[in-house]
Amino acid sequence: MKQSTSMLFLGILIGILLVVFTLSGYIAGLNNSDDNSSGADSTGNKKIVLQLAHGLNEEHPVHKGMLHMAKRLDELSGGTLAIKISPSGQLGSEPKCVEDVQAGVLAMVKTSTDPLGSFIPVTSVFSYPYLFRDSEHQWKVLNGPIGKKILQEMRSKDLLGLCYYDAGARSFYTKDKYIKSPDDLKGLTIRVMNSQIATSMVVAMGATPKPVDFGELYGALQTGLVHGAENNPPSYFSNAHYEVCNYYSLDEHTMIPDVLLISPKVFDALTPQQQQWLQQAADESSIEQRKLWAKSIEDIFVELKEKGFDVYRPTAQEKDAFFQQVKPMYDQISNKEVADLIKQIREVK
Repeated sequence: MKQSTSMLFLGILIGILLVVFTLSGYIAGLNNSDDNSSGADSTGNKKIVLQLAHGLNEEHPVHKGMLHMAKRLDELSGGTLAIKISPSGQLGSEPKCVEDVQAGVLAMVKTSTDPLGSFIPVTSVFSYPYLFRDSEHQWKVLNGPIGKKILQEMRSKDLLGLCYYDAGARSFYTKDKYIKSPDDLKGLTIRVMNSQIATSMVVAMGATPKPVDFGELYGALQTGLVHGAENNPPSYFSNAHYEVCNYYSLDEHTMIPDVLLISPKVFDALTPQQQQWLQQAADESSIEQRKLWAKSIEDIFVELKEKGFDVYRPTAQEKDAFFQQVKPMYDQISNKEVADLIKQIREVK
């Protein structure tokens, strides 16, 4: 009898501890701030702090766009709703932070839609080469019914999209020559993201793909482990890859946006008014970030020229040669939802 009573007591104790740990993690997603441990503002009103993590540095236009969002949210809410941003991977890699948002222990994360494909397969559509005709077409899709539907459908994976951020177009840069046609890629080893679509694209274009951690890429280029890479101008410039790869060709093969995610558990715990403030601040930050991105691209090309580096701008005909090389990738898509989505995107005028 004593043993039975002891086991019952132990079971109750474990149950209580599990509830406490669960609630603690949930509350951390809502209010995880060393600067606001009391959960109140200077007037004594209840204050909610949303922790936002991402992997970019503080000079990046995406980070600056999110700073704009935090400022606007503070203004709209009268200081009762705040965002605390942790940049540069301080809280872990973006995939790890996505998992933390799913669990509700982290409120928000900014991530590229490319690694998000492993969580939400339909977002992999954005990683296909030459999906968008140009930037105008891309933003008509992202800000239109298709893009908004994808943000909402993330709820099925315990995520909720608030807005997209501009991450520009990815292009090739190499150590020895401009990439003016797919033939120029033959025999080269090109660093790619750890992505099946990126790998297939580089193979289709005639090069050998090699995944390398981005933080180790400068050294890999310097030692010749890879002959080149592909990325957007801010990443090429801010990481000084131009020092070892002088030849940057703007073939603009992929336009993979970033996305701002929030935990549905955290979002649903806000009042309708707070949700409205947050969404408005996010939407305004997306517009501001695009302006910041465009200005940063202009400044980068000016600085590169001042340093003695030129970029090559392929003609429309040359770009089409790249597209023809990767066109078979679209015929090999087995996911019907992704295939249908691509069709819908291409029909947007």
